[in-house]
Amino acid sequence: MTPTVSAARLARLLGEAPTARPAYRAVADGLNTLLNDGRLASGTRLPSERELTAALGCSRTTVARAYAVLRDDGRLTSRRGSGSVLALPAGRGGGRSSRVLSPALDLDPGTIDLTCAATRAPAGMADACAAALAALPSYLDDNGYAPVGLADLRALIAERYVRAGLDTRPEDILITSGAVSGLAIVARSLVRPGDRVLTESPTYPNAVEALRRAGARIATIPVDPEGWDVAEAVRVIGHAGARLAYLIPDFHNPTGALLDEDGRSQLGRALGAAGTVPVIDESIADLDLDRSAQRPRPFARFAPEAIAIGSASKSFWGGLRIGWLRMPPGRAGALLEVRAGLDLGAPILEQLILAELLRRHSDLPPGRRGDLVASREATRSALGSMLPQARFSMPRGGLSLWVEIPDVPAVALCPAAEATGLLLAAGPRFSPGGGFERFVRIPYVLPKETMVEAVRRLARACCVARAGTGEHSATTAFIA
Repeated sequence: MTPTVSAARLARLLGEAPTARPAYRAVADGLNTLLNDGRLASGTRLPSERELTAALGCSRTTVARAYAVLRDDGRLTSRRGSGSVLALPAGRGGGRSSRVLSPALDLDPGTIDLTCAATRAPAGMADACAAALAALPSYLDDNGYAPVGLADLRALIAERYVRAGLDTRPEDILITSGAVSGLAIVARSLVRPGDRVLTESPTYPNAVEALRRAGARIATIPVDPEGWDVAEAVRVIGHAGARLAYLIPDFHNPTGALLDEDGRSQLGRALGAAGTVPVIDESIADLDLDRSAQRPRPFARFAPEAIAIGSASKSFWGGLRIGWLRMPPGRAGALLEVRAGLDLGAPILEQLILAELLRRHSDLPPGRRGDLVASREATRSALGSMLPQARFSMPRGGLSLWVEIPDVPAVALCPAAEATGLLLAAGPRFSPGGGFERFVRIPYVLPKETMVEAVRRLARACCVARAGTGEHSATTAFIA
């Protein structure tokens, strides 16, 4: 399926009818920017000239000439019967393998690694490990495999869902070796080679890779820096014919956006009507930092067929490789059969550690929320003073800022940052279809002093990259 964008959404993205002169150049430049920053994926079919003319309230000549400029620049192809399709120039999309995120190895002393959005272990982790080790002997008299997970741990996780407003039984929980492992189990069970799968754009790149390895063809729904375009998502879901949809409605990675209950209800109805199985990544759901309002109920309250993916790595520690699936009735047998071809169960000791942590903490570990809030505020303040041209929305929770630096492409910025001892994940890594070339993800997971130093290095790298590309800095700040 060729992705499409409605004339109504495109008009919203471009703003009001262009007033710059010549008007066609303003439309062409706007479309080019939307392609570069990923809000329009490479391969997207644009509305017809007539449809976009009506939506923008301009002349058809303006739209026709704008499309012609993009065709001349190699960014639009038009064929009779196929419409006009956007395309990034050759070499701009990036290889799939380059988009997978993994922890950096063999770092030089003093290097700041912001490619991984995960925190250090919380206080009390050693005590929880000691308690788990004391409980381990009672599990040593069998083979040590636990294909569905330890009963106590499954009960504790089910109880957390019940407290969040979702009726859940222990038998609805399958313990996995992390969130990506859980997604791999679901993908192998539900996806056949060539099946279409919906993801958000941008989204977590390792999830996209897991889906592609299962043979999925990826289609996307947009998540703007300020959140979901729900109307456009509903339209895409209705036309996609997707087998499943991988979504991150809770403090979305990388934007940090939180989908409200009305949005969950609309997407849940659309997915149900389309026969598309929602696969909901809740690995960041507990990281509600501001708690400024009641958190939305789990997505499965609005989509009973949803499969939820959870993980201990974000709330507790990345070294604790334990995750889980929360399944609707009837799914467990098929998922368990597939799981046997991947691994035979998560490590017993690590399950015992997580169970101990969940008994001790109904919420985040002590100090975790305060540390993240302090680091987030330090990062925001440093960006405002050192990189006033940076644009981002302050998330209520999660672990990252999704930062647009309008005058520096990430392809130049990230190597320049690495030369200063700062490792970043560039925006194109988060795009299944290319784009987001002027975005970087900045996780605020390190101590606040380190985050300030990271922004200082980023600002220095921007100067170097800007000089290399010949671009000039914007003069106004935008901190939303």
